[in-house]
Amino acid sequence: MSRPTLADVAARAGVAISTASRALHRPGRIRAETAARVRAAADELGYVPSAAARQLHRSSAGAVALVVPDLTNPFFMALVRGSTRLLRAHDVVQVVADVEEEPESEEQTLAALAGRVDGMLLAASRLDAATLSTWSRRVPLVAVNHDAGDPEVPTVTIGTQGVEEAVEHLAGLGHRHLAYASGPATSWADARRRTAVVETCARLGVRLTDLGHHPPRRDAGAAAADAVLRSGATAVLTFNDLQAFGVLDRLASRGVQVPEDVSVIGHDDIFGADLTSPALTTVTVPAEELGARAAARLLGAVGLATAAPSAPPAATGPASTGPDRLATHLTVRGSTAPV
Repeated sequence: MSRPTLADVAARAGVAISTASRALHRPGRIRAETAARVRAAADELGYVPSAAARQLHRSSAGAVALVVPDLTNPFFMALVRGSTRLLRAHDVVQVVADVEEEPESEEQTLAALAGRVDGMLLAASRLDAATLSTWSRRVPLVAVNHDAGDPEVPTVTIGTQGVEEAVEHLAGLGHRHLAYASGPATSWADARRRTAVVETCARLGVRLTDLGHHPPRRDAGAAAADAVLRSGATAVLTFNDLQAFGVLDRLASRGVQVPEDVSVIGHDDIFGADLTSPALTTVTVPAEELGARAAARLLGAVGLATAAPSAPPAATGPASTGPDRLATHLTVRGSTAPV
């Protein structure tokens, strides 16, 4: 028989996994009768925390893992800064794992880290909704910019206001044929952005060409740029800024002027977006606040803080539109112009 897990203990005691974790490791944070029920369930099942977990909980510091799809992407580095800043303030260590855009690697990482950290932050998870829901019942986690549609999975996301503003901006400049370069087919965020582009174009009576899925990397921009030129679109919106950087590179190499011949809009407003030639018009995302807000929710859930602390204000961009969704907005620079 397999060794009983924390999820088994939680199920036997009739509590959430996060409650079971607090009961076994920080019982002072929950009601005494609940802690006793969880301990009894653990004893009945023969549950024994891993050696790493026992060592962790003998220390005053806790630890959480942040799992990202691509640590070379500056967007995720900003998210790491936000979560690290808040976690450090609560004496919590953060471990960062890069799964290189592979759902299989993501699951392997979750399995390896379960029981070794107090909880996990999953940034832009590429897991499907059912798999994400299953993992949320095995280990305390918060999904960042991925909504599994399960109320039991704590989620912090960003809005699509900036994407809608991007389409409106291009339409206002006289563009009547736009193109959209999608991100990974497994990206929940890309599906939402693509829907926002489609619906806003339909509302404004603007033609749209879907260029298909492209990796969220700079080197993928070349194929996207070639597809834009074949489509005849006068402007392109990309899934992220790295793709947009690649589009700018390719268009320049082909003698296509930006924004005179083609306007380009990215997404995320990562470091360097204002240093391209021309400077990139892009959707600004409060990535550091996103990381801090997600870390705050996880701390509150696993009992590493007496209550979920308030996330610090965003360094740039608008305030949050709600407790679980942050607003985005368009930042106009030199890569867009009238037709």
